[in-house]
Amino acid sequence: MGQKDFFDEGDLVAVLTTQPLDRLLDYRAPEGGCHLGAFVEVPLGPRKVPGVVWAEGRGDFDLSRIRSVIRVLDVAPMREEMQQFLERAAAYTLTPMPAMLRLATRAPGLGDPPSMRKVYRPGDTTPERMTDARRRVLEALDEYGGLSFTLKELSDAAGVTPSVVKGLVKIGAVREEDTPRDMPFPMLDEGYARKALTEDQAAAAEKLRAGVQSGGYGTTLLRGVTGSGKTEVYLEAVAECLALRRQALVLLPEIALSAEFIARVEERFGAKPVEWHSGVTMTERRRAWKMVGQGGAQLVVGARSALFLPFLDLGLIVVDEEHDTSYKQEDGVLYNARDMAVLRASICGAQVVLASATPSLESWTNAEAGKYEKLELTSRFGESVLPDMRALDMRGVDLPSNRWISPRLKTAVEIRIQQGEQALLFLNRRGYAPVTICRACGHQIGCDHCDARMVEHRFLKRLVCHQCGETKPMPETCPSCEAEDRLAAVGPGVERLSEEAAELFPEARIATLSSDLFGSARALKARITEIAEGGADIIIGTQLVAKGHNFPLLTLVGVIDADLGLQGSDLRAAERTFQLMRQVSGRAGRADKPGEALLQTYQPEHPVIRAILAGDEQAFWRAEAEERRHAGVPPFGRMAGIILSSTDMQEAFDAGGFLAREDAPLRQIGAQVFGPAPAPVARIRGRHRVRLLVKAPKGVALQQAVAKWVAQVKGSTNLRLTVDIDPQSFY
Repeated sequence: MGQKDFFDEGDLVAVLTTQPLDRLLDYRAPEGGCHLGAFVEVPLGPRKVPGVVWAEGRGDFDLSRIRSVIRVLDVAPMREEMQQFLERAAAYTLTPMPAMLRLATRAPGLGDPPSMRKVYRPGDTTPERMTDARRRVLEALDEYGGLSFTLKELSDAAGVTPSVVKGLVKIGAVREEDTPRDMPFPMLDEGYARKALTEDQAAAAEKLRAGVQSGGYGTTLLRGVTGSGKTEVYLEAVAECLALRRQALVLLPEIALSAEFIARVEERFGAKPVEWHSGVTMTERRRAWKMVGQGGAQLVVGARSALFLPFLDLGLIVVDEEHDTSYKQEDGVLYNARDMAVLRASICGAQVVLASATPSLESWTNAEAGKYEKLELTSRFGESVLPDMRALDMRGVDLPSNRWISPRLKTAVEIRIQQGEQALLFLNRRGYAPVTICRACGHQIGCDHCDARMVEHRFLKRLVCHQCGETKPMPETCPSCEAEDRLAAVGPGVERLSEEAAELFPEARIATLSSDLFGSARALKARITEIAEGGADIIIGTQLVAKGHNFPLLTLVGVIDADLGLQGSDLRAAERTFQLMRQVSGRAGRADKPGEALLQTYQPEHPVIRAILAGDEQAFWRAEAEERRHAGVPPFGRMAGIILSSTDMQEAFDAGGFLAREDAPLRQIGAQVFGPAPAPVARIRGRHRVRLLVKAPKGVALQQAVAKWVAQVKGSTNLRLTVDIDPQSFY
């Protein structure tokens, strides 16, 4: 890190660019100079590329050839704590720094001059002829204290057409002005609408508030049964953070959750938070990025990438549903947002709240060991009670080969519909059927580019590869033997389950919720809102529905295949099945109606199924922890996954074999290497994939050893090597 904070014109500066280079580049500071951390545009060959002034230049080559920074961008410089965060995250995940910088600059047009747009404010006159529509426009302007609106925002807020607003502009009752696009967001009022809390909610909220008041780092695991009001508790910590004029960040695992959550925030604080996820417009992304850096945004609600926003003074990070697997980025930079939240907070002196009804074993272990504070909410909020949970033993049930809803589950659904309530049928498998087989020759239709079966999506009338996204029309004949009318769907997905439900319950309104059935996040949010308001009798969904949605009329959850997650060799299979079943079961009976959860299973004696039904979560975690401790795997050991991929299978295996033999750097820290072996999905997008797994004791310097180990590989440009520290999946 350079000692100087400001560089005069002509001084040497070292710039980190977003280009895939393994070093900082020296440039001369531009006319007017620049700050350490300044976002700049620099020449690189014939191109202009973005970068950040990272340190003082070294000047260790021909100074006459050093070029000047082209310009300094009109955004707040990167803070030293953000530089530290990117460096430490890069060192932990073994990611090149340019890739980390790309994560931290994911907003379009940062170098553009501030563009103008038309906004509308209260004018100086009162209309002579006051209509109801005009009154609503003026009331909307008055209600927001003279806040400026765009034409669409004002017409939407008043429930009028844009022409009404334009008419008021003509007579001077509304002012139309040109203003820079990137303006601060509306202020949130921490005391706007405090909720009455139960005794245990109030006690937990007080402890979280005290943590925020301390002004230092700390992590708290907030555990509470589904429906216990965790959100209201951590919103009190957000309120405390706002009162101290610090910024807060709430991470959600699913964009579809954000609409309901943002409505709750607006109800609590009187204004909407800033949103940051793939469903936000590019204009709003740029505004959010700039305002976060300038302090013009108090609360951000976003997906995992929001962790890399340039906060001016971050005081609180909430990771809601902290156990959720979607917090692990599985392509590009491989990081776990839960772990990175703790790292970022430790650098900037912020509090972390990890909220979940079913915490990850890592967080549970840290809380048990006293590394994290632990707060528990044991009772459901209001009159709701936990659902009655039962297993439906499928071993003696005689179902036709194309049916998956048992007679007992069918009867339970019918009873709920007759009572005007909702039932959820849960199956964690997208599409219509996972396999399409030819009954003439046995051929299973696979992806042309991956070693994966293509999944039939009947609503789209296409086959889709869930590995690479490749699609093709559903064939009329077998691609192998060309037999006609012999292709059969094997196994159910949610689309096939919807088809079965429509036959069994012809009068019912059925809604299918799966991420691939909606063209946009907005469409998905709208459908969820409609269902919550009673717009469906039966909901059929994947794990999307297990994540925090509140359906007040939902009183029955039927899990079609509770055994699905127990298959395979994933060390977290039991944990994930337990979490998912508990989460989805907790959707039932959230209002004043008692709920019921029925789990169809062929393994009712399985320890995970028994733990789910017994509701003894502590016993499950203790048993699971003991098993992992005995095996020396996370969180009681370290792991790293290595994927070698190439269009030439032999090249990938040769590189894997070389690494397995040359493992001295790993042996020095007591680590073991398993493999090479074909990855479970051995080909994706035409590239053959070979896996190695490293297992090491808990306290060793794994990253340094792995970096030294993989640096020995000298393959062709066709060979790619990916390191995954703390792998969550093993595909």
